[in-house]
Amino acid sequence: METFWEVILRTAAAFVLIMIIARLLGKQTVSQMTYHDFVVTITLGAIAGNFAFNTYYHLWHLLTSLLLFSAIAYFLSHVSLKSRKSRKWISGKPTVVIENSKILEQNLRKLKLTLDTLNQELREKDIFNIEEVEYAVLELNGRLSVLKKPEYRQVIRKDLAIRTAGKEAFPVELIMDGEVIHENLRRHPELGEEWLNRELNKRNLTLADICYAVKGTNGKLFIDKYEDNIKKPIDKE
Repeated sequence: METFWEVILRTAAAFVLIMIIARLLGKQTVSQMTYHDFVVTITLGAIAGNFAFNTYYHLWHLLTSLLLFSAIAYFLSHVSLKSRKSRKWISGKPTVVIENSKILEQNLRKLKLTLDTLNQELREKDIFNIEEVEYAVLELNGRLSVLKKPEYRQVIRKDLAIRTAGKEAFPVELIMDGEVIHENLRRHPELGEEWLNRELNKRNLTLADICYAVKGTNGKLFIDKYEDNIKKPIDKE
């Protein structure tokens, strides 16, 4: 029974430590898995797993290993941030795999990337003909970035000389799950609670009626109510 409670406490402690370490290492480790990040994630996971349930190892030894490896990972992240040469060694560098519709087979071999995988990555970007590709680059996180040839790119408003009405602002969330997000209101004094209350009164709404409210990039207030009034909603399993 004593071992049972020890495993529970160690598991909770491992979870808290990994959360703290993940925050210290930054969002990049979570969102972009470079060589460095991959090694860090795998090793920290293994140490944390032993920390949680392997009672044969001394707790302080595992804690020392976890903290020491985290310190090394943090140091390498700091070094790669400051030095471009070090960054290439620690995280690797992007590799061009297609140039002017020509597949660079030698680079594919270096990356251990097959033509089947390359074609799959292109199809996921709605590219079925390699002749459309000007450049294709395999990024540090393993994703493929593609620059199409000019004649295959989508037309944008600038190409059509259509002027936009003005600069779009970042959306401001105002209400979530029926609760006002006061922090966002404080950051935007031009809004404020009085303004929000007036807008709700105009629509004959109360906080209890609202699931989500946001001031969009176009400056308009969008409100999603709990009552959707949809007679036959789509129910996806």
